[in-house]
Amino acid sequence: MVTTRQARQRTGKRRDRRGRGMRGPLYPSSVPAARSRSQRFDALVLEALEPIEQRWHTELTQLDVAVDEVPEVDVTSPETVVWGDDMVVDSNVPLARLVPANVDRRGEPTRARIVLYRRPLEARARNGTDLADLLHDVLVEQIASYLGLDPGVIDGN
Repeated sequence: MVTTRQARQRTGKRRDRRGRGMRGPLYPSSVPAARSRSQRFDALVLEALEPIEQRWHTELTQLDVAVDEVPEVDVTSPETVVWGDDMVVDSNVPLARLVPANVDRRGEPTRARIVLYRRPLEARARNGTDLADLLHDVLVEQIASYLGLDPGVIDGN
């Protein structure tokens, strides 16, 4: 005697529960709506960085831009956390950090990089336009710090 489970396994068919159709993606992967929040954030970062990079391309050849979800914090008490000068902070929450060029544990040289923290930046923005403006401002501030210039010079004002 063959059970229904064994019959389904042989035929490869799965049950369409409650008549709603087979489960699958809502949008094709080629449309922008199918992108995840982190992919949309990465696209906004590239969009905010593009005009700055066009203007300062030769000065920024040794600078990388990275995105992390949240900053790493070793201390659990918010009252005892002190952020360094390399951080852009809003209400004691870091939004970005400039990591200078250095040498890693293996003795290999590393490039300078700006690390943007996605979740704190998204939490401070009301909408996509606000987030794009905030990203631009943070990038301008960090690049100005990297180059040792005034942020107004970097922004072109």
